[in-house]
Amino acid sequence: MADRLIAESGRAASLLFLTTADTEILAAAKAVERLPDGFPPIRCANPVSLNDPVAFFADELPGARAVMVRLLGGRRAWPEGLRALRRRCEELGIPLLLFGGEAEPDAELTALSTASSGTVLEAFEYLRLGGVVNTGNLFRFVADTALMEGYGFEPAVALPDVGVYHPRLTEGSSVEDLLALHDPELPTVGVVFYRAHWMGGNTAFVDALVGALEEAGANALPVFGYSLRAGADGSVPALELVEGRVDCLVTTVLAGGGSNAGDAYKTGSPEEWLEWEVPALAELGVPVVQGICTTGSREAWLSSGAGLSPLDTAWQVAIPEFDGRVIGVPFSFKERQASDSPVGAPLTLYRADPERTARLAGLATRFARLRRLPNREKKVAVLLSNYPTKHSRVGNAVGLDTPVSAIKLLAAMRDSGYVVDGVPENGDALIHSLIAAGGHDLEFLTGGQLEGAAGRLDTKRYAGWFARLPEELRGEVERHWGPPPGDLYVDAGEFVVAGLSFGNVFVGIQPPRGFGENPIAIYHDPDLPPTHHYLAAYWWLLEEFGADAVVHLGKHGTLEWLPGKSLGLSPG
Repeated sequence: MADRLIAESGRAASLLFLTTADTEILAAAKAVERLPDGFPPIRCANPVSLNDPVAFFADELPGARAVMVRLLGGRRAWPEGLRALRRRCEELGIPLLLFGGEAEPDAELTALSTASSGTVLEAFEYLRLGGVVNTGNLFRFVADTALMEGYGFEPAVALPDVGVYHPRLTEGSSVEDLLALHDPELPTVGVVFYRAHWMGGNTAFVDALVGALEEAGANALPVFGYSLRAGADGSVPALELVEGRVDCLVTTVLAGGGSNAGDAYKTGSPEEWLEWEVPALAELGVPVVQGICTTGSREAWLSSGAGLSPLDTAWQVAIPEFDGRVIGVPFSFKERQASDSPVGAPLTLYRADPERTARLAGLATRFARLRRLPNREKKVAVLLSNYPTKHSRVGNAVGLDTPVSAIKLLAAMRDSGYVVDGVPENGDALIHSLIAAGGHDLEFLTGGQLEGAAGRLDTKRYAGWFARLPEELRGEVERHWGPPPGDLYVDAGEFVVAGLSFGNVFVGIQPPRGFGENPIAIYHDPDLPPTHHYLAAYWWLLEEFGADAVVHLGKHGTLEWLPGKSLGLSPG
């Protein structure tokens, strides 16, 4: 037996555990600390992160006594690597146990295993239930059943499939225990995260979000679960814990996708996607915000012009939009732990970025407050596009009569209880009123229009706010437009904002991006920073007018052409 414990490389023979779930590698690292002396070393790796699987097999397999592989997405997640691994295990006579990443056994992977189906299914139960204790007993079980050792093992222990979590609560607390911490006068934001993070102790990013929500003036109700996909009975247990208790929901869990999404992925049948339904999310009746946990590091995100990788774009933006989610910002990043790993593979933890976490929490808290606010108290800004900056182009659009649409929108808002007063009779009258009050067409703008502008912002107040922006952004703005306040749309020490107030609704004209010989090129220049007036106009809407929502009506405006990342925005 002793000579079998020495690999050809000179290392003690090991149990090799490959998993696409970094949280399971974390659990394995903690479980190793509890294994008895003399237990075969545990070697872990994420198979999809291997740059050269064949070289990895050549290095690790000669010293392996058993190999366990868990693949989220099944065989399709790693087809070539799995084929090469199975062939090499057969050549070396190494037991191979293959598991799927869902909560049910994967029949295809069970059949491809070289260990008996009974052994694979029993071993899978440890992974299905998860956690550090079960992971340790998985290793003991494989050592005793597949390798005929005698370390002893315990049956898999059931852990909660769903539950509440809070850094100030003890494990096993109930939702009632958590609600007792809440201030009933404050809005409540739910947070949904994966059960695997709770089991592996990878909750620092959740703690950071909870703290930021409470700092923003909201109660936090964090819950963990397997997914947001509905079960056979149509229920989503994690959502049942928050239903009727939250005003907004932040989820770090991927798209629910209805009951047929998994079949569509497995079969590749596009018609399956047509039945995408998320009734459990819809029935909550609250805004659902996607909190983005990127699959890369914070450094990679900061240096990326795109912002998000193709994988993150698909799984954390495009597909969640099918669920009807509002896409938030990246707030958590995968970072490798600096210390040596007891299982060979680098330990990857989720680390929150404080500024982006506060941004996400602020967004969710504002949504939650808005849900509680009566319509009569809500303030809304409606901005009309103006491309290029001519009076004749105010409210332009393609296939949409923007002026008439604005009038109908204001009427519908008034009927819904919003305070809307003095609305012009029709769309033409609205546009003429806006132009008469002064727009951005410098050829016709008069001193009287500047003096009588509905929106005005003290340039000194703006300078104080501008000084708090990221240094790099300030430098770019000043390089192109000079120090604040600049010389665009400034009257008597104040910026002027073009538009008219109709009760609690401000109808304005989107500020121009800049001026020059080619306004069309300026409009579409992705490297040109906004002017001081552009920044001041939006700051006035949010801080002076106090808009609870800003609606851009008509043709696409200029926000999407501003410098910065395409998705997953950073502070600058």
